[in-house]
Amino acid sequence: MKQLIESIVKPLVDFPEDVRVNVNEEDQRITYHLTVNKTDMGKVIGKQGRVAKAIRTVVYAAGSSQQKKIFLEIGE
Repeated sequence: MKQLIESIVKPLVDFPEDVRVNVNEEDQRITYHLTVNKTDMGKVIGKQGRVAKAIRTVVYAAGSSQQKKIFLEIGE
């Protein structure tokens, strides 16, 4: 899942080397923390959050086979 997030986000940004995905796994949930360069935040979020919503939709669909709830947080 980490590679999926990176492969979606890296082509969108100007600084792909700054893309980081950290995983926090708990009993009933898995949280992915996506961090990008400060100047790339607008590209990852998109107008009215459309790009971020699309990324989350793909990640949630890919993780639907797991028994845990998937969350994606985007930050600097």
